Amino acid sequence: MSSPKVADMFPRLLAYARPYYARIAISLIASLGVAAADVTSAKLIQPLIDYIIVDKNYSLVNFVPFFIVGLSIFKGGSKFIQEYFIKTAGQLVVQDIRNDLYRHTLRLSMGFHSRSKAGNLISRILNDVQSLQRSAADVMVDTIRESFTMVGLIGLAFYTDWRLASVAFVVLPLSVVPATLLGRRIREKTKRGQQSIGELTSVLQESINGIKVIKAFGTEPDENKKFRDENWRYYKLLRKVLKYESLSSPFIEFIASFGVAAVFWYGLNRVISGQITQGELFSLSAAILMLYVPMKRLIRVNNVFQKSMGSAERIFEVFDEKPEITDRQDAAEVDKVRGEVQFNNVFFSYGDEPVLNDFVLTANPGEKIALVGPSGAGKTTVASLLSRFYDPIDGSIMIDGLDLRSITLQSLAKNIALVDQETFLFHDTILNNIRYGRPEASREEAEEAARQAYAHEFIEQQPEGFETVIGDRGLRLSGGQRQRLCIARAILHDAPILILDEATSALDTESEVMVQMALSNLMENRTTLVIAHRLSTIMNADRIVVMDQGRIVEEGTHRELLEQSGVYRKLYDMQFRDE
Repeated sequence: MSSPKVADMFPRLLAYARPYYARIAISLIASLGVAAADVTSAKLIQPLIDYIIVDKNYSLVNFVPFFIVGLSIFKGGSKFIQEYFIKTAGQLVVQDIRNDLYRHTLRLSMGFHSRSKAGNLISRILNDVQSLQRSAADVMVDTIRESFTMVGLIGLAFYTDWRLASVAFVVLPLSVVPATLLGRRIREKTKRGQQSIGELTSVLQESINGIKVIKAFGTEPDENKKFRDENWRYYKLLRKVLKYESLSSPFIEFIASFGVAAVFWYGLNRVISGQITQGELFSLSAAILMLYVPMKRLIRVNNVFQKSMGSAERIFEVFDEKPEITDRQDAAEVDKVRGEVQFNNVFFSYGDEPVLNDFVLTANPGEKIALVGPSGAGKTTVASLLSRFYDPIDGSIMIDGLDLRSITLQSLAKNIALVDQETFLFHDTILNNIRYGRPEASREEAEEAARQAYAHEFIEQQPEGFETVIGDRGLRLSGGQRQRLCIARAILHDAPILILDEATSALDTESEVMVQMALSNLMENRTTLVIAHRLSTIMNADRIVVMDQGRIVEEGTHRELLEQSGVYRKLYDMQFRDE
């Protein structure tokens, strides 16, 4: 994924803030109040010294507490309004970014997901957005408030004595260059640190998903070492970010000390010569000293901003990925199709290695076709192309005479049901898992689908029946039970085209019998494409297509293929040699 430039990212982030301009405007107005309070505090030092202490107008002393308390109330109220509205605006912006990022990730094609680590994507959606979320509010709050305060204090300093103020601001440009360089290093290291977090998330996800394998092989020490090593790599990157952050504040203070020293030296000489009053000197000195506080805060804000830009780069890298499979502008919505499927001279490859070569196949409505052949023959690729997870490099795939690319993805999904060997179930109730894809279906329809899938009996034996939560990936159920729930889900989906990709490969004999009975109900009156290594499961198919190296080498019924004594016969003899 290519990295977007910071100059391009900033307008894109601002576009997310557009719906919340009212909140930001209120915060800006309140920020003016905070800045005014700080400037007034510095300005009041002059009358306090010149009119009360020097001129001895002691009657004014009684008003000082009221001014201080009133100014504090005004500043506190303004600060509350400013922080509340800008922080809520920031949180809403980041929430929109996370929602859009998740939606965009789901829209990306299977090719992208097959190339990307799931843990890395999860890290971008959670960790990177969270980093942006933490920094967005701080950056917006401090930038607005401290900028207004700086402008006000600079105005006060030059209004009081422009010569003395000029001395103080000679050193100000000197602090910009190192701050910029440090900020750039922080952004680079933050991005690499977030990449490391992505790798750490991947290691964590793999170990949790593969805990059964880890336990079975006793590789806990190896996995611990892998996690510790990745965690240490993250720390080393984070350590550099912390080093640059820690360096910025002392460096700015060191540079600022020259300006402060020059102000007091030159200012005291001007007081001695009678060019300015003591009150003006202390008022201007207070303004300059107060000025360096927001300046240091803005340097820290720049560091935070650079960290957020490192995270934003990784976020917009995903946004800049374009779905490879999309609806054409003239794509049509189709209702339930008859189920005629045609592969017309289809070529496909996942890279340089061709997978399908001039593949031609026609399935009539309601026909049951089995695809068999050695591993790597291209059987699963045929199923993936029919589901339009990918598009062919050349040739076309038709349903009822319509090119798949002329049909919307949503309507295609409604007309195809997939049951594969990866029996993925959600951490939800049995009922909701069956209704996945047709959430509007009634409970009665879901129960009927479960009966046809021979799943109703074991469902009723669960603690809460159809309302039982089956755990992550359905691991509380046996393999055969999970597969029958997937079949019930496909039955309820009621699509005219069915793809069975190794649907019984991981089952024992008893479970396979039950699943085969359920599959018989599922295949009834549907155009079915069955991919299987176990030839015993496809002997009754209307037609068996034997594939090798992306081509069809044999075709016919089970009996016809045995009589040909070709590839199918060899596969059959290998599987049933003992028998």
